Amino acid sequence: MNDIRTDDIALNEEPRLGLGAHAAALAVVCAIALVGNTVATDNTVPQGLVGLIILWVMCMIGMLLTKFMPFKLPSVAWISAIGILATMPWTPGSAWVLDKVSHVNFLTLATPCLAYAGIAIAKREIEIAKASGWKIAVVAVLVMTGTYVGSALVAQVFL
Repeated sequence: MNDIRTDDIALNEEPRLGLGAHAAALAVVCAIALVGNTVATDNTVPQGLVGLIILWVMCMIGMLLTKFMPFKLPSVAWISAIGILATMPWTPGSAWVLDKVSHVNFLTLATPCLAYAGIAIAKREIEIAKASGWKIAVVAVLVMTGTYVGSALVAQVFL
């Protein structure tokens, strides 16, 4: 029942998820994105659901290719390739795919992913922060302040 492979994992490595766990995790993200998409846009639940199912299928095909292709590419490369091929003008059904996926707002997809990335801290990252001490907090504040001020300046000049 456990989809985490533990057979050839070194003790210092994070466990890798199997396809079933990836499918379940993507389904949870799609459910959260569906709620956000319905609230944030004028799209109905069925419109967003069909688009998210298409995106989920593309992701799973990319994950299968990552696992079973004889040469190794990151899953994001395979998923991107599947998405590009599925929406090329000469691909049969691409107009339908584009129409259905156009009902999914990218920002509502990115929000739960970015929220998870913001709170997901691995043991290794905590050890790095402990070893760095207070200096890393000063650097982080300066970097965030510089990014904010730089973005505000660019927006003020060009917008």
